Amino acid sequence: MTSMPDSTASVQSDIPPGDTPMIRPTQTKIIATIGPASSDRVIVRKLIEAGVRIFRLNFSHGDLNQHSERVAMIRDVALELNRPIAIFGDLQGPKIRVGPVADGGVFVPTGTIVIFQREDDTVSADDRSPRFTCTYPGVIDDVVPGQRMLINDGAVRMLIIEKSADEIVCSVMNGGLITTGKGINLPDSTLSVKIIGERDWKNVRWAVEHELDCLALSFVRSALDVQELKDGLERIQSEGKADYVRMPVIAKIELPQAVQNIQEILVAADGIMIARGDLGVEMDLASLPVIQKKLLKAAQDHGKPTIVATQMLETMITSTIPTRAEASDVAGAVFDEADAVMLSGETAVGEYPVIAVETMRRIVEQTESYLATQSAHDRPPVTISASNQSIAALTHGVWTIANDIGANLIVVWTKRGHGARFLSQNTFHVPIVGVTSDLRVARQMQFFRSVIPIVMPVPENLADMVAQVDRRLMESGLARKGDPTVLVSGGPLGDERIPHRLAIHTIGDSS
Repeated sequence: MTSMPDSTASVQSDIPPGDTPMIRPTQTKIIATIGPASSDRVIVRKLIEAGVRIFRLNFSHGDLNQHSERVAMIRDVALELNRPIAIFGDLQGPKIRVGPVADGGVFVPTGTIVIFQREDDTVSADDRSPRFTCTYPGVIDDVVPGQRMLINDGAVRMLIIEKSADEIVCSVMNGGLITTGKGINLPDSTLSVKIIGERDWKNVRWAVEHELDCLALSFVRSALDVQELKDGLERIQSEGKADYVRMPVIAKIELPQAVQNIQEILVAADGIMIARGDLGVEMDLASLPVIQKKLLKAAQDHGKPTIVATQMLETMITSTIPTRAEASDVAGAVFDEADAVMLSGETAVGEYPVIAVETMRRIVEQTESYLATQSAHDRPPVTISASNQSIAALTHGVWTIANDIGANLIVVWTKRGHGARFLSQNTFHVPIVGVTSDLRVARQMQFFRSVIPIVMPVPENLADMVAQVDRRLMESGLARKGDPTVLVSGGPLGDERIPHRLAIHTIGDSS
C-alpha cells in the first residue's frame, strides 16, 4: 500500500503561500489522464502548476504496479506544492473487444459477409468469409438478426443477418481494417455481461487501499449497476474501520440505456461523466450535443457534479494548437456549467501534455471571465433529500446575500463537503472557499465547480477560523483587505448535523 500523509496532520490548500506565483484556480476544474506521456515527476508538477486539480487513472491500460507508482508520485508532488490534488480510478467495465487476429489485421470491404464465432482461438481470414472472435463469447447469445455491430468506434459498421448456436453472420455496411483488441459496440442489443467483473473488483480493492478519492463506473445501464458498486465499496471500506470517508461513485454515461435511465442513475450516483466517445458511437452523432446539454441540466437539477470528457482537445495529441471547433467545445462545457472538463489521450499519450493543459486553462479562463460579466440568478438543486433541506435553504440565503453585497468570495466550513457541494450548484459565478480538517474531503471537493479547498486543523472557534482564512486569502492574492465575503459555518465547527450560521464579513476585519 502506498504511504499517505495523515489526513488531519497535513495542512494543504489550493491557495499557495505568499512567495509562490499565483495562478487563480479556474472555477471549472481540469482533469488530466495520467499515462506514459505524463508519468514523470517534472511533468506532473508542471501539469498541476498549469491548472490540473484532478488526475485520472485509466484501469483499461497499465497494471497496478504502474498505477501505484503514479499515485505515490502525484501525492508526493501535491504535498510539495501544498495542493489537495484529487485522483480517481476509471474502471474498465465490460468493454467488448475483437479477439486475436493474425497477420496484423484483416481488411473487410463493404458488402463482405463476416462471421463471429464463439471459439477463442486466433482467427485469420479467407477470401470469402473472414472469421473473428471477441472477448465476450456470450455476445452470440445476446444479439438477434437486424441489430448493428460497430467496430473501432464505428469505423467498421455491420448488420447482423443470421445467428446460430455458435456464430453470428454479419453483412459489412461500411468496410475497414479489423485488428486485435478493437472495441465492439452493440447499440441495439441488451447484453447480459456483468458490469463489474473480477478484474474491476480487484481494482476497486486496490483503489480503497491506496485511498483514491473517487471511482468512475463504465457502461452503466441503470441505478442498480451504480448501487452494486456502492454496496461493494462500503463493504471494502468498512473492513476494520469504525469511521471512514466514503468514496464517491461517478456513473459514466456512454450507453443509450443510461441516457434513458438518467433520472434514477442520478439518484444513486454521486456524479456523472459524459463519456462522449462510446456515447457518440452508440447513438446518433447529430443528437450528441443536445444529449450532453440535457444530461448536464439533469445532473445540476439533482445537485450532482458533472464531467465532460473525450476528444476535447484531441488534435493536441500531436499538435501544439487545437482546432477552433475544439476550443469552442471546451467553452461550451463551461457555458453549460460542467463542474469539470477532462483530457484523455492529450495528457496520457500525447506529445504536448503540459501545453494541452495550459491551452484548456486559457479557454476556461476566457469563458469564465465572460460569464462573470453576465447577470447572475441562483438555481439551487431541485431534487433534495429531506435530510438536506436545511442546507438547501441556507444555500438560497447565501446567494441572495452574496448578490446583494457584491461578495467576492464565499467561505464555508464543511466536515464532509456537503455544504460546499450545494453552494457550487448554481449560476452565481463567485469562488467558494471550502475549509475542512480532512485532506480526503478537500480532495473530493475538487470535483465541485467554483470550490477552492483548504485543509487546516479544526479552529477553536469561529473567530479563529476567520483569522486563519483571512491571512491565507490575503497572502495568496485571492482577496484584498476590505473585500466583502459571506461566511458559512456549523456550530460547533465541523458538525454538519447542527444548523449552520451565516455571516457577512469584510476581509481583514478579523482582528
